[in-house]
Amino acid sequence: MQFSNLPQSPQSQSLMFKILVIEDEALVRANILEILDSSGDFDALGAENGLIGVRLAREHRPDLIVCDIMMPELDGYGVLDALRADPATAAIPFIFLTAKADQGDLRFGMNLGADDYLTKPFRRSELLLAISTRLEKQTALANRYSIKLKQAEERLNYLLHYDSLTNLPNLQLLRNRLGELIAQASRHQQSLSVLSLDLDRFNRLNQTFGYQVGDQLLKAVADRLGLCVALGDTVARLRADQFAIVLAPGQHKPDAAETCTIVLNAFCQPFVVSGCEVFVTASIGISVYPHDGGDADTLLQNADLALSQARQLGGNQYQFYTPQMNGVVSRMRMRSASLRQALQRCEFQVYYQPQVNLQSGEIVGAEALVRWLHPEWGFVSPAEFIPLAEQTDLILLIDQWMLQTACTQIAAWNRAGLPPVRIAVNLSGRQFQQPNFSETVLHILLGAGADSQYLELELTERIFIQTVQENVEILKSLKSHNIQISLDDFGTGYSSFKYLKSFPFDTIKIDMCFVRNIDRDSKNAAITRAIIQMAHSLNLKVIAEGVETEAELAVLRQYGCDAMQGYLFSRPVPAAEFERMLREGKCLPV
Repeated sequence: MQFSNLPQSPQSQSLMFKILVIEDEALVRANILEILDSSGDFDALGAENGLIGVRLAREHRPDLIVCDIMMPELDGYGVLDALRADPATAAIPFIFLTAKADQGDLRFGMNLGADDYLTKPFRRSELLLAISTRLEKQTALANRYSIKLKQAEERLNYLLHYDSLTNLPNLQLLRNRLGELIAQASRHQQSLSVLSLDLDRFNRLNQTFGYQVGDQLLKAVADRLGLCVALGDTVARLRADQFAIVLAPGQHKPDAAETCTIVLNAFCQPFVVSGCEVFVTASIGISVYPHDGGDADTLLQNADLALSQARQLGGNQYQFYTPQMNGVVSRMRMRSASLRQALQRCEFQVYYQPQVNLQSGEIVGAEALVRWLHPEWGFVSPAEFIPLAEQTDLILLIDQWMLQTACTQIAAWNRAGLPPVRIAVNLSGRQFQQPNFSETVLHILLGAGADSQYLELELTERIFIQTVQENVEILKSLKSHNIQISLDDFGTGYSSFKYLKSFPFDTIKIDMCFVRNIDRDSKNAAITRAIIQMAHSLNLKVIAEGVETEAELAVLRQYGCDAMQGYLFSRPVPAAEFERMLREGKCLPV
C-alpha cells in the first residue's frame, strides 16, 4: 500500500512523515519499523521502553506516535500522560497498541487523549490505514488552523491599516503610501499634493444629534469624498472628523485647487442621515511636495497648518500652505488661550451698527456686534476670535453676555426717553439649540427690565435646516412675546426659499455679497430684486447689509428695499456714540 498522496504535515513540509514507535517487544517493534520504512512515505524511529519514547518524542517531535500500552517502568498511559502535559508534544497524534480490547481500557486511554487503537496482532494494511487516516485528519486540522491564522493575520492587518468606521486607509497606511508616492515623485521629478480636510463645527452636530448620527455622517462623507477624486488618488481618515486626500504624483497646484472646489461644491448638497437632511461644510489645507516638505510627516503637518488657517478664516474654503502660517497658527493659539479669560477681564464690548429706513432716512434699529479689546493687542478681529469661540463652549458664554448686555442697553435707552429702536442680536446655532432657549431669553429680558418688542434675534439659515418642527415651535414661542425674528445672510444658504414659508420670520437680511456693486453687477441686481419682491409678497421686511456707495443705495431704493445698514451711513460704533446719533436725530438724506 502506497501513500504518496498523503498531505504534507506542517512540521515535515517536503520531508517524509516522521513516526515514533514505542514498543518493548523487539520483534514487534522491528516488524512495525520495517513496514513503515518499506512504504516509502515514513521516516520511522523506535524506542524500546516508555522513558526512552518520551525523550525521543521531545527531541524529534514526530508527526505521529505508535505506542504499546503494557510496558515496564513507564506504560503507554504514562507516556501519553507525560506527552499531553508538555505543550511541545501535546498535539502529536497518538495510536495505542494493545493485546486486548477491553472496553474499560479503551475508554481510559481515549480519556487521556489517545487518537486511535490497534489490537495486536494486526495486519500490515491495518497499521498503515490507521496511521494514514490519523495523519490525514491531523493535516486537515493543521490546514484549517493555518487558514484561520491567515484570516486572523489579515484581520489584524486590516485593523492596523484601515479605519473600521469608513473602511478608508488610516493614518498609518497613509504615511506608508505617501512615502511610496514621494519616492515615485522624486524619481520622476514630479509634484505631489496633500489635502487635509476637516468638517466645520462637527462637534456641535454630535452634541445636537448624538454620536450615532455623527458616525453615519462620517461614513456618508467618506463615500462622497471617494466620488470627488480621480483614479490613483488616495482618500484616508486621519482622526475623528479629519480626512486626507493625496493626489497622484504629477498634479500641480491648479489640480489641487480644482479638487478642493469639487469637494466644497459636493458639500453644498445635504447629507441624508437617519431620514434627515444634514448640512455640513468643510475646511481644507493643502501642502505640495517638494516645496512644502520632503517627507510624509512634514507634508501632513503643513497641510494641517493650512487647514487651521482655513478654519480661522471662517471655514468652507481651502488654503495653500505658506511658511508664514507657522506664525499665524502660533498667534491663533495665543488668541485661543487669552480668549478664555476675556470675559472675566471685561475685555468684550458691544458696538452698534445703525439700521436706517430707506423711505424716511431715520434710524429704526441697530445690529449689536461683539468687539474684543485686548490690553496688549488692541482690537482683535471678530473673524479671528469668533471661529475660535465656536470651537468650544465659549461661544455660549459670549452669546449670553451679548444678549444680557443688549437687553440692559435697550432698557437704559427707553428709560432715557430716546427714540424707540429695535436692537438685533446675533445668536449662534449652539445657543439656539440649548435646552429651554426661549425661557432663557425671556428670563434675561425680565432681569434687564427691557421691553421685548425692541429685541430682535438674528439667526442664520443653517440653524433651521435640522429638526424643523422643533425650531418652528421655539420661534413661535418667542414671537408670542413680541420678540422679532430676522433671517441673517439671506441667499447664502442652500434652501432659503424653502424655509421662508415654514418659519415665522419678520425680516430677512440680504447678504452683502449680493449688495456689493449692485449698480454694475447685473446678476447681483437680479438676485436682490427677486429677494425683495418675494419677501414683500410674504409680508416680510427687507434689510440690505454692507451698503457702501450712493449708487448701491439708489438701486436698493428703486427696488423698494425697506432698510439698510453699512459704512455709507455708519460703521459699528460704541453705545455712547450710537446714543448721540439718536439724540441728534441723525438721518440718511432722502
